[in-house]
Amino acid sequence: MHQQNRGFQAEAGVAVNVLREKQAEGGFVARVTIDRAAKLNALDRALMAEIIEAMTALAAEPELRLAVVTIARIDGYALGAGLELAAACDFRIASERSTFGMPEVRIGIPSVVEAALLPQLIGPARARNLLLTGENIDAATALAWGLVDSVVPTVGLDAAVEALAASILAAGPQAIRIQKALSLDWEEMHTAAAVERGIEAFVDAFATDEPQRLTGAARAALQARRKKT
Repeated sequence: MHQQNRGFQAEAGVAVNVLREKQAEGGFVARVTIDRAAKLNALDRALMAEIIEAMTALAAEPELRLAVVTIARIDGYALGAGLELAAACDFRIASERSTFGMPEVRIGIPSVVEAALLPQLIGPARARNLLLTGENIDAATALAWGLVDSVVPTVGLDAAVEALAASILAAGPQAIRIQKALSLDWEEMHTAAAVERGIEAFVDAFATDEPQRLTGAARAALQARRKKT
């Protein structure tokens, strides 16, 4: 990631590094990197516990705007628990050289948590394909299946991540938090309850000045563009 002149503050765990990037408009972006190169970044029980601890702490910080996680920024192998971690993220951007798979059955153990996440992304049949064969797929197949949101050349990976991050950061911070919470609620609800929860969230959004402020800014920008034409 680009690190110059951005007001970074780093924290280091045993193998999970969190880099805070302050934003000019307020809040910060967290860059979360798994750093266990000696073990090829394999995720064991201790490392998973450290990841959970780090992400739980970040989620509790009201100034957090966005978290970029390696390996949801995927450049190489995303296998087993690594793919589970990526599947738990909102977006996945991969380089062309990335490889995906769930090889646990080939060493005599079943995949567990990720089995509940993958069908939501790629459908039950394709999830079973990965889980029961233990075979890997390439980045192009992962994109066609919907396992990743985009595939780019390795040299363009950071730029693609930054472009997506910029789109999210351009939105209202409170609106993003409400929308994210609402999306998680929807995943657990039947349609009627999900609609009702959506209406409640819409009302909650107006508890702050964000809708009026951002609507006013958008209107002013539109008027400025009209004056130029």
